[in-house]
Amino acid sequence: MSTDGRDLRFVVIGAGMAGLLAAIELRKAGHDDVTVYEKNSGVGGTWFENTYPGLSCDVPSHFYSYSFALNPEWSRRYSSGPEIRSYFEDIARRYEIYPRIRFDSEITECRFEDGRWHLRTKEGTRDVADFVIAATGVLHHPAIPAFEGMADFAGAAFHSARWDHDVPTRDRRVGVVGTGSSAIQIVSALADDVDELVLFQRTAQWIMPTENPPYSEAEHEEFRRNPGAMQTIREETARRFTDGFANILVDAESPILEMTQEMCRQHLEQSVRDPVLREKLRPTYRAACKRLVLSDRFYEAIQRPNARLVTEEIERLEEKGVRTRDGALHELDVLVLATGFRVDRFVRPMEVLGVGGRHLDDAWKDGPTAYLALTVPDFPNFFLLNGPNGPVGNFSLIEVAELQLGYLLQLVEEVRTRRCRTLCVSHRAMERFDRERREAARNTIWASGCRSWYLDASGLPTAWPFTFDRFREEMARPKLVDYATTF
Repeated sequence: MSTDGRDLRFVVIGAGMAGLLAAIELRKAGHDDVTVYEKNSGVGGTWFENTYPGLSCDVPSHFYSYSFALNPEWSRRYSSGPEIRSYFEDIARRYEIYPRIRFDSEITECRFEDGRWHLRTKEGTRDVADFVIAATGVLHHPAIPAFEGMADFAGAAFHSARWDHDVPTRDRRVGVVGTGSSAIQIVSALADDVDELVLFQRTAQWIMPTENPPYSEAEHEEFRRNPGAMQTIREETARRFTDGFANILVDAESPILEMTQEMCRQHLEQSVRDPVLREKLRPTYRAACKRLVLSDRFYEAIQRPNARLVTEEIERLEEKGVRTRDGALHELDVLVLATGFRVDRFVRPMEVLGVGGRHLDDAWKDGPTAYLALTVPDFPNFFLLNGPNGPVGNFSLIEVAELQLGYLLQLVEEVRTRRCRTLCVSHRAMERFDRERREAARNTIWASGCRSWYLDASGLPTAWPFTFDRFREEMARPKLVDYATTF
């Protein structure tokens, strides 16, 4: 770090995809005083916590990679969870981030006092930092349904993100609750091996047909010899995802969305033979209103002789299994709750106290919001990666985080060069952004008539409601007039 600026201390919370990225980019920018706190015992975030059968990413591998660390060894177009976790472990080794990570250390409090952040872990360890970067992710607080009789079930029951590998599933009767991406992957992976598979469906999902071919050894050799080949794939995928999907979600009347709907409809019609089952699997809302599910095996799996789809509502759990509203008892040995996550948590339950002791829970009493998915008024030098109101959906959150880091480092430079001591978005700018966001959200496909984790308690989409091109433009250079500063 140049001697003409301040030496700053950074704490990064989380050693998942975004946390590792933050540590790497801070070091590249010359900031050496960086510590990463991770509540788990390893890196990878959601790819560390989720270990269920069939786990994979629905974003192509060369796009779901850091732009500066493309991987010639991806085995397939869409990689498995264990392979992605290994990628992040390799990145942490290669960029020497491991020595900076304090594992099994959960931050429970961040308090802003005297111009700096004072942190405390669950174990009582304390730390002080000029900047806090919360890379805590979204999908890490499991949503557990409060079914009556949970304690009465004699079999094994667990959430998909807390998979119990001591519980065998082969030749067992296995139930899966939910129809999101995790459930679809689990059903596809287990159908061949279990004695009976029962999928409890509350809401049908549109399934986008996809292929997942392996890369040949010749392709791997080309990637190793010519990294530009990987870069070309990445750029082509990025543009296809942006123009062909991300940019059209904000216009519910887009003809491309109609084409997407037709692709999903044809996939259902051509794949499911039984007309009764087909109608049970047919959603009543528009494709992309919920996050699209990509699968090349689900329709095949749910049609196997040992598979059953149950659409009756679950009434309670009993000793032998699941009782539905029609009175039927579905006897099971294992019950998997693929019921998603509490996506409004973000940094919580960590207690975050900003200027004047203002609690983040109070700032978010009507739901989590953040200017450009990064900063909240009254919480100076505290930044979220992939925070509220950011771009989420069927594209790479790695690209989102990289763009945010580029923006954030420009703000850090304002402090390093002593142009200010702290900065965060002003109330005025936050209110202006949120008004515009809310108005635009009403025109998105997510507001077209379904319930999804993209919606807040009032039914308004919380995700970035503008084009992804606009997000890139916003991230190119901060509008410093939107920031409140101290000196």
